[in-house]
Amino acid sequence: MIFNQRLKIIHEHLFLRTHMTLRDRTVLVTGADGFIGSTLVEQLVQMGARVVGLAQYNSFNYWGWLEDVRDIAEVRVVTGDIRDPHFCLKLLEGIDIVFHLAALIPIPYSYRAPDSYLDTNVRGTLNICQAAKAHNIEKLVQTSTSEVYGSARHVPIDEAHPLTPQSPYSATKIAADALAMSFYYSFGLPVTVARPFNTYGPRQSARAVIPTIISQIASGLSEVQLGDLTTTRDFTYVEDTCRGLIHIAEHDSVGEVFNIGSGREISVGCLLETITSLMGSSARPHQDPNRLRPRGSEVLRLCCDNRKLFAATGFRPETTLEAGLEKTIAWFRNPDNLRKYKGRIYNV
Repeated sequence: MIFNQRLKIIHEHLFLRTHMTLRDRTVLVTGADGFIGSTLVEQLVQMGARVVGLAQYNSFNYWGWLEDVRDIAEVRVVTGDIRDPHFCLKLLEGIDIVFHLAALIPIPYSYRAPDSYLDTNVRGTLNICQAAKAHNIEKLVQTSTSEVYGSARHVPIDEAHPLTPQSPYSATKIAADALAMSFYYSFGLPVTVARPFNTYGPRQSARAVIPTIISQIASGLSEVQLGDLTTTRDFTYVEDTCRGLIHIAEHDSVGEVFNIGSGREISVGCLLETITSLMGSSARPHQDPNRLRPRGSEVLRLCCDNRKLFAATGFRPETTLEAGLEKTIAWFRNPDNLRKYKGRIYNV
């Protein structure tokens, strides 16, 4: 008992010593118009950061999910493209902290258009790193993905797990992480790699499994079109993922990789049963061959070892899968949100 109390005091002392705050810091979020990025922007604004959000340029002046962000007036929104190094150099002027989330992420589309993934995920990350180096930023959080691990060779998956490029998408994320870390080793750029497992929640793209299940059921379909039902994933609610990213940014460690995940896995089949139960639906699964990955590309099992991040910062996800699914279902059942999805059309 006394030993545990002393251990807690030591942990709290170390945490305070290595902890900074993002309050009143100028923070850039690339990919701010996306699902995770827009949620991260909301949290940063709430904690008092000066937030710059990068949305991909388009001629409609449309800011993606930033259009739905509370307190958007508090955010300086910039539109552009990380594939342009000159734009990135200008973008990072006056920035203290960078959360680099901008990326092409749909795995099935990476089979069709791998070149575009190379340009955005690899060269785009290089451009951000070059600009961060030029402006001496205080910290760059490179956002990775659990897909870089491939199918689990041991469970839970820790940060030392081998990296296996089982899709063009995961290959480009491995390359992007390696590039970012090379700037740490070569130039002393303060880089930390954050590796979230499967994040879910409101605003997520229909190409992901949870929104595709919910949107199909909410659209009134009696059969839910899915791929492999046996694969397992470790799901983390988006607000928890963003809190994990902030904890990583506020900790003084650099040159490190941190997983963000729940430490629990569930198969797609069991996930479907959970969602149908929560939605009061009797919808049944139907395996659509178009949704199956090539045999060697399918990641069969993912389960996060989150102990390293907890030891460094005290962070662990707070939202249970059931509670997060209920929030996500409620969001999708709002007609204003559901109409933005096409539940009857497969989105790669």
